Amino acid sequence: MSLNHIVCCTDFSENSELTFQAALEMAERYQAKLYVLHVMPPVINPVMAETSLVISPLADEALVVGLNARMQEVYEKRIPTVLDFELVVRDGHVSTEIINFAEEVDADLVMVGAFGLSGMGLVLFGSVAKRVAHKCPCSVMIVR
Repeated sequence: MSLNHIVCCTDFSENSELTFQAALEMAERYQAKLYVLHVMPPVINPVMAETSLVISPLADEALVVGLNARMQEVYEKRIPTVLDFELVVRDGHVSTEIINFAEEVDADLVMVGAFGLSGMGLVLFGSVAKRVAHKCPCSVMIVR
């Protein structure tokens, strides 16, 4: 098996930490490029869903800037300098963005956690992992 590009999906949860550690081991073992990907889901407030209120693009940009800083703070220093890597923040539907990104970088392996965070706390990440596993063009590893 040849692994040249590994995508590690994170939402900063404890399970994402396990996923990151496993992805780091795989990237080191295979000398693969490691992409650490965070997808920022659309912010939907059910109270405002029926209004014409739109979140400012500047607010959205500020969130992305903050997430990029957090990605650097949490992951960058922990990746050995001998590994080629990228920290990536996207926004959109989580499973769709993961699949699209995997296609864009010609990923050989996508790694996702079995559990993740939502706006309401810890949730089963299974629906995202299930969609990614079914539609992703490469192998998918679900980490517990």
